[in-house]
Amino acid sequence: MIELGLKFTLAYLIGAVLGSLLVGFFYGGVDIRKVGSGNPGGTNALRTQGKVFALWVMIVDIGKGIFAAAVIPPLALPGVGIDPSIDRSLVLYSVAFAAILGHVFPVWFGFRGGKGGATAAGLVCYLAPAAALPVLISWVLIVFTTGFVGLATISASLIAVIFLGFTVLPEESGLFLFACATAGLLIYAHRGNIRRMLDGTESRFASPGARWLRRGQ
Repeated sequence: MIELGLKFTLAYLIGAVLGSLLVGFFYGGVDIRKVGSGNPGGTNALRTQGKVFALWVMIVDIGKGIFAAAVIPPLALPGVGIDPSIDRSLVLYSVAFAAILGHVFPVWFGFRGGKGGATAAGLVCYLAPAAALPVLISWVLIVFTTGFVGLATISASLIAVIFLGFTVLPEESGLFLFACATAGLLIYAHRGNIRRMLDGTESRFASPGARWLRRGQ
């Protein structure tokens, strides 16, 4: 279990490197926690710094999850090696979840991070590529029709759970449990968005559907 604990911690620390703050450092010290919604995630980066900045943020946040899942599980750590008694799928999915957990609760930044959507999306593409298309389609449709990125991310995570429940069980129960845990974490991370949507105060991107909804209010 030492191997699992060390690899979980390593993946968490990698996940805790926030793309928005890393990119902001190279953009002359921009700290998006001090502008817009104050959230160091991709949505606030897009709203406050523009498309190029947000693109780099997405590349970092998506890439770090894929990197953690691809590199850390098979890594033979010095003094620990590979423990043959541990199920390798347990290591893989634990490491993947740890990367998202690090993004949402980064130790480097007072445990106040992003919402985890981009990192989770990258891991879905890597771990369950068959689920990537329905997840992406659902996310785009909800953003297009409502303008709510948070709602789209929550819904897409639940679509992933449903899709994997029908396609990978019982053979890949570890992948399904990873999807369930990730959906739970994303819902928790978006609890403020949920509250604001219920109150009617949540910000949304302009979209044909969002404009239609505004006219109907």
